[in-house]
Amino acid sequence: MEQQSATAFAEFATAAWPRLVRTAHLLTGDFHEAEDLVQTTLAKVYARWQRIPRDEVDRYVRRSLVNNNLSRLRRRRVVHLLTPLLPDSPRHAHTGHAEAVEQRATLVRALADLSARQRTVMVLRYWEDLSEQEIAAVLNCSIGTVKTHARRGLEALRAHPVLAPRSPAPSGATP
Repeated sequence: MEQQSATAFAEFATAAWPRLVRTAHLLTGDFHEAEDLVQTTLAKVYARWQRIPRDEVDRYVRRSLVNNNLSRLRRRRVVHLLTPLLPDSPRHAHTGHAEAVEQRATLVRALADLSARQRTVMVLRYWEDLSEQEIAAVLNCSIGTVKTHARRGLEALRAHPVLAPRSPAPSGATP
């Protein structure tokens, strides 16, 4: 029985790894911290693997990922002084995608300026495509709290200087 459980967990972890790392990268803002966060989360999930209902695995892992990220933020009170963002080297270089890569980097920078809860709600809602009810279950809060964080997060992203559309000069103005 234990061998079957270990095999089932290995299959789940292998299949879920890319998705979890993408989500964690948006939560942390750093690819290497994202990998560490996912690895820590999967290690903790493995310890409880046999007690997790199979139909609740995704929600349980997602909630563990979010909770571990919030714990990491609470523990880490030191500001990164070297650089605000470490450059990521893409695993698969595709020519012609420079604009998409730049847009993604811009979005990650803007998400990094949100509070941890707002960033979590934004990632789960618009990246993971979870409903407000599912997010409330993951964060263990009310739907109203999720809506408030989503509204404030969207307002902050719309007003963010990196993402805000530049308004053109009035047509009748003289320089």
